[in-house]
Amino acid sequence: MPKTAPDPVAEFAPRLIAWQKRHGRHDLPWQQTRDAYPIWLSEIMLQQTQVTTVMPYYARFLAEFPTLADLAAAPVERVLELWAGLGYYARARNLHACAVRVMAEHGGRFPREPERIAELPGIGRSTAAAIAAFAYGVRGAILDGNVKRVLCRCFGVSGFPGAPKVEKGLWQLAESLLPHGPGEIEIYTQGIMDLGASLCSRGKPTCAICPMQEICVARREGRQEELPEARPGKVIPERRVTAVIFSDGPRLLLQRRPPSGIWGGLLALPELAPGESAASLALGLGLQLQAEQALPPIRHTFTHFRLELTPLLCQVAPVATAGEPGWEWLPWQDMATAALPTPLRKLLQAPLF
Repeated sequence: MPKTAPDPVAEFAPRLIAWQKRHGRHDLPWQQTRDAYPIWLSEIMLQQTQVTTVMPYYARFLAEFPTLADLAAAPVERVLELWAGLGYYARARNLHACAVRVMAEHGGRFPREPERIAELPGIGRSTAAAIAAFAYGVRGAILDGNVKRVLCRCFGVSGFPGAPKVEKGLWQLAESLLPHGPGEIEIYTQGIMDLGASLCSRGKPTCAICPMQEICVARREGRQEELPEARPGKVIPERRVTAVIFSDGPRLLLQRRPPSGIWGGLLALPELAPGESAASLALGLGLQLQAEQALPPIRHTFTHFRLELTPLLCQVAPVATAGEPGWEWLPWQDMATAALPTPLRKLLQAPLF
């Protein structure tokens, strides 16, 4: 009698759960709790960021803000200082806003239902399901980048996974794969995260020891490099700006960015408007410009554009204050801990004189 071919949908969850129990991660600090606060904190930090990068930030945040109430009561500027270097700074602003809202509207406790969690600032459908699964054992599907890669390869899903029609199909697939057994959703959810982050990696998937090797379409058809399909090509716009480093010797002048937009809420160098000179900006700030030197440009790629920033190092006469709200004089030695974007921190920690 011929052997029956395995049913990929029916076998996916049992294979994943068995693999996670034996080979998945079990010792991460946020796995040792059912408290939704540290679980939520870890999930937000892990968006677009590797576990090894997150670990020290996670520890520092919990040391300074041991409870959700502590985080909600803190100034957002302090939250941004601790977040500096982790990138995607809207996450930090939303983190603080979410803590404030949970305290005000939910009595300091995250809701159990993924749908209600997803209504909070900075939390999407996938992150809400992960929080609900790990904190409360509530059943729900996740669909981050790693999960999309696993599903596209295992089930041979064509098309760019971020396209609305393809993503809708992936959500339906993800929901259909969820286990029903008691206590399984936590293991399953961690397992699909771990599988995508380890064996089913973007570059060189380790198919030979993958628990899905017998049911994976990409492995059977040799399409591991093809799936998931890349975003259709498009030209990434470039933005060129000139930023000014006003220094009176021991200090430099920084400007607090608006709450939204690029580097929102962080300290940054003032940028020259089109046609504006460093001398005219200095005059407007009540500064006496003494010398000016152009430095090599720095380049940074964001999600939707590339930035080329040319710094101007400008010596100014010593002053007591900038005379304007939103401006701060900081000692050069404070650059390592100031709430600065990573490219500017690297620039300002380098020898410039």
